[in-house]
Amino acid sequence: MTGRARAAGRRPAIRFVGNGERIAFEDDFVLRRADGVAAYQLAVVDDDGAMAIGQVVRGSDLLRSTPRQIAIYRALDLPVPRFAHVPLVLAPGGKRLAKRTRPSSLAELRAAGMTPEEIIGALAASAGLGDVARPVRPRDLIKGFALPRVHREPVALRLPR
Repeated sequence: MTGRARAAGRRPAIRFVGNGERIAFEDDFVLRRADGVAAYQLAVVDDDGAMAIGQVVRGSDLLRSTPRQIAIYRALDLPVPRFAHVPLVLAPGGKRLAKRTRPSSLAELRAAGMTPEEIIGALAASAGLGDVARPVRPRDLIKGFALPRVHREPVALRLPR
């Protein structure tokens, strides 16, 4: 068992090790929509290139977009950033956060008396960046941030109150 799984009293996940095998397939996709607006795949690569982004950390729901974006980076002769995909933070009860399933809004939490630091602390603890929700400033999370600390499985948002 891994240390994290053992500490949580559960069995670890089983992972498939690809051993560097490359799997190729043809994938044609939209770059500009019929209304003339750049599609997400092109827009995000263009933005990243313009800002010289070297590392991208985003939700695992966007993992399938990564090969397409890498192809666009290469086609535009832009440096390909390093990618990390982290699990989504779910609404309490395990549902995907969405307009219909979202927990209290930030305005509601603030009206209930929560400080910005308490909200940030709760979000950080939900993501695995702290053991207990405690008030914290975003800049204080930076010095202790390590990608391996972020949960590998989706987690439910834990907001106090």
